[in-house]
Amino acid sequence: MAHQAINLRIAGKKYSLTIASEKEEMYRLAEREVNNYLSLIMEKKFKDWTLQDYLSMVALKFAIADLSLRQDREVGGEDLLQLEEIDNRIDTYLHTLPQSKE
Repeated sequence: MAHQAINLRIAGKKYSLTIASEKEEMYRLAEREVNNYLSLIMEKKFKDWTLQDYLSMVALKFAIADLSLRQDREVGGEDLLQLEEIDNRIDTYLHTLPQSKE
């Protein structure tokens, strides 16, 4: 796995990172998402808020999105288990039906 050095700028501050080459696009998209959301909430100009407060809200937004995705996957997993149970019940039922003799 090849690595490369990249520079990201978040909230105006430059961060130098070494990442797996194939993940560069993901890092660039994440940088853009963070800065876009930061700009949106900074437009509201909350009284007495510092840059740290705004960045904390950005972190909170993305943490909530991550948790929501994980919960959706868990619910999806439960749904899949229920569907498998229904499938098993159908198979059991079909195996108990009398078969016609031809």
